[in-house]
Amino acid sequence: MMKMQWLILCSLGAVGAALAAAETSQRRAVNSSPSLAALKPFRFQNYAPGTITPTGWLRDQMQLLADGLGGNLFDFYRFVNESSWLGGAYEYSTLNEASPYWFNGIVPLAWGLNDARLKAQAKQYLDYVLDHQQADGWLGPETTPQTRGLWARALLFFGLTQYAEADPTETERIVNAMHRFVVLANTMLKDNYRGLINNATLGDVYDPYEFGTARAQELPVSLMWLYDNYPRNNSELILDTISLMFAGSRKANLDWTTFFVDGVFPTGAAPNPAPGFMHGVNMAEGMRYPAVLYRLTGNESLVTQTADAVSLITTYQSALSGTIIADEFVGGLDPQRGSELCIAVEVMFSYAYLYRFFGANDYADHAERAAFNALPVALAPDWWSRQYLTQTNQPWIQRLSSDPFYDDNTYSLTYALEPNYPCCTVNHPQGYPKFVASSYVKDGSDGIAHMLLSPTSLTTTVGGKSISITCNTNYPFSEVLEYTIVAKTAFSFSVRVPGWVAGAATAQVTTAASQGRKTVSTVTMTPDAITGLHLFTVAAGITTISVTLPMANDVVMREATSEAGVSAPSVGIYHGPLVYALSLDYEETTHLPLNFSTDNETPLAAFDVVPKCRDHFLLPTSNWSYAVDPSTITFQSLENASDALTNPIWSNNAPPVAITVDGYPIIWPNASGTAAVPPAVNASAVDASDKTKLKLIPFAAAKLHISQFPIYNASATDA
Repeated sequence: MMKMQWLILCSLGAVGAALAAAETSQRRAVNSSPSLAALKPFRFQNYAPGTITPTGWLRDQMQLLADGLGGNLFDFYRFVNESSWLGGAYEYSTLNEASPYWFNGIVPLAWGLNDARLKAQAKQYLDYVLDHQQADGWLGPETTPQTRGLWARALLFFGLTQYAEADPTETERIVNAMHRFVVLANTMLKDNYRGLINNATLGDVYDPYEFGTARAQELPVSLMWLYDNYPRNNSELILDTISLMFAGSRKANLDWTTFFVDGVFPTGAAPNPAPGFMHGVNMAEGMRYPAVLYRLTGNESLVTQTADAVSLITTYQSALSGTIIADEFVGGLDPQRGSELCIAVEVMFSYAYLYRFFGANDYADHAERAAFNALPVALAPDWWSRQYLTQTNQPWIQRLSSDPFYDDNTYSLTYALEPNYPCCTVNHPQGYPKFVASSYVKDGSDGIAHMLLSPTSLTTTVGGKSISITCNTNYPFSEVLEYTIVAKTAFSFSVRVPGWVAGAATAQVTTAASQGRKTVSTVTMTPDAITGLHLFTVAAGITTISVTLPMANDVVMREATSEAGVSAPSVGIYHGPLVYALSLDYEETTHLPLNFSTDNETPLAAFDVVPKCRDHFLLPTSNWSYAVDPSTITFQSLENASDALTNPIWSNNAPPVAITVDGYPIIWPNASGTAAVPPAVNASAVDASDKTKLKLIPFAAAKLHISQFPIYNASATDA
C-alpha cells in the first residue's frame, strides 16, 4: 500500500433505507432460475476448499502457518480481532481491508487442514458480518457514502464464495447476502461510480489512491461465481454490475487493456510520480483483468492480451523468484529493489486463475515458481514473522542506513510483525492454502488433472463413485511424483508436465484390479502442447503411477545497471522450478515488534502482541561478494527422493538439494545501505588463486542470500 493518512478510529453503524422490493426478490430458493446467458467458461473447474489437502512438506508448511502468525491473528492482532468489521476501532487505512484480507486466507487454510479452531474463527467472522448486514444491503461497517468503498468487499466476497463452497450449510445464507449487496452496489455504480471512483470534491475518503479502481476486476470474479452458480432472477442485474465495474475503470483511466501493450508497458523502473498501473500489487492482480473481461465480452483479442501481459511482466518486471520487483512501484529487473510479500501471494493466485481459465502451461509454471521461491523466502522458518520487502540480493537484514526503495521505509526488510504496512501481515495467509485448493481441477465430466504439482491428496467422486488420489512426493526437491489412486470407477487422470522439463518425462503405471491381477507398464509421457497435460486412463481399483520429471541446471542471463549507468551481465541459476542462492551465515538478534505507523520507531503496546511476535535482524558472518563461473555448476542431491524432509524445509541446510559453483571474491560496492547491483568484473582485478567452491541452496531457504551473481569466466581468462 502507498503511504497515506492512516485512520485508526472507525465506528460501526446501520443506516440507510431498506429496498423492500429488492429484498423480496432475494428470498427465493438458491437455484430458482437459470442464467440468461453463459459467461465464457473456465477450461477447468475448481474443487471446493477441503476437497484437497496438503501432505508431506507442504502440510508441514501449512501447519506452521496455522500455528504461526497467520493462524493466530484472530486471537491478538488489532487489525483483525478489533477491526471495525467486528465492531472494533482499528483499521490501518481508509480502505478498511485488513480483516477481509485475513478472511480470504483463513477459509482455505481452515478447510485445507480441517482445523476446527480455524473453522470456528471463520464462522465467528462470517456470523458477525452477515448478521450486521445493513438495511440497504451494505456489507461492512461504513455508514456514509463518503466512506463506502467497494474494494474491501471484493476481498470479503473471495472469502464468502470459498466458504459457500466449503460449507453447504451456509451457502444459501451467503448467497442471500451477496444478492442483497449486488442490488445496492448496482445503484451506487449508476450514481457516477460511487464506491469505485473516489471523488474528493464530494468528501470521499474510501480510496484516495485508487487501489480499488485499479483492481476493478476483483469484485467481478465473485459476481461471476454468483452468476454461474446462483443467479436466481438477478442475472441481468449481476451482469450490469460487472459491466459497470469495468466501465468505471475505463472512466478512471485504469483500464489494464490500455497498459499491457508494447510501447506503453514500462521496460524499466517506474517514473516518479508513478500512476496506479505501476504499483506492484495492482499489477499482480491486474494481469487477471483481460481474462475476467474476456469472460464477460468474449472478445478474443483479450486471450492474446492476457498472454502479452504475462510476457511483458516476466520479461521486464520480474524477480528471479517468480514475483514482480516492486517496492510499492515497479523497479524493472534491478536486484537491489525489493518485492512486496503481497505481490508474491497475488501472482500465485493470478497465475493459478489464468491456468484454470485458459489452460496454458506457462501460467502454471509461473504459479509454482512463485510458490516455491518468492512466498516462502519472505516468511521466517516458523511463520511467526514476515518481510515487507525481499531483495534478490539480500546480504543483511536490519534497519538500512538509507533507503534503496521507491516508497518504503528503511525497516522494510526485517522479519517482523509489521515491518511496514500491515497488508502483508493479513494477506500472506492466502498463499499456500489457495495453492493447495487449486492443485487439482476437474477436466470435463469424468476427468481430474493435477495442475499445480506438490504433495497433496484429493478425495472426490466421479459419476457418484468415490475417487481418492494421493501424491507422495518431495517435489520440487525431487523429480519423482508417486500417485496412489483408489477408484470405484474408471476415469481420466492427467498430470501436468512443466515447460522446463529437460528431456522426456516418463511414468510407470501399476494397476491392481479387483480380481488381484496386476499389470505394470512404462510410458514416455506425451504432454498436450498447450496444457502440458499427459492423460492416463485409470481403471476401477488401485493404481499407482510413478512420474519422473527430469530436471536440469538452467543459467539465466540478466543485465544489471551499475551506479555509473554501465550495463553489466549477471546470472541466476535454476534447477527445475527452484532458483538457487548463496546462503550466508548470520547472527540473529530480536526485539519487541515496532509499530509501522511510527515508521517502526516505537514498540507496539504489550497488549497488541504475543510473546512469539518478535522483530528480527540478521547480520552476515560470512563473505557474500563473489563472482561465479557458470560453466562449473554441478547439481547435488543430498538425500534419497523418498526420505522425509526436514521441517521447516525453508530454512538453512534443510533442503536435500544443492548446487556447487566456482566463486571468486570480488569488490562489490554498497549503495543506499545495501548491496549495489551486481558489478562488472574486471578480470585483471580477480585473483584466480582465490577460487572457492560455493554451495548454493534453494533461494527460499536462504534468508540472507545472493542469487543474482556477477560473472567471472575463468576459461576465457585463462585463454
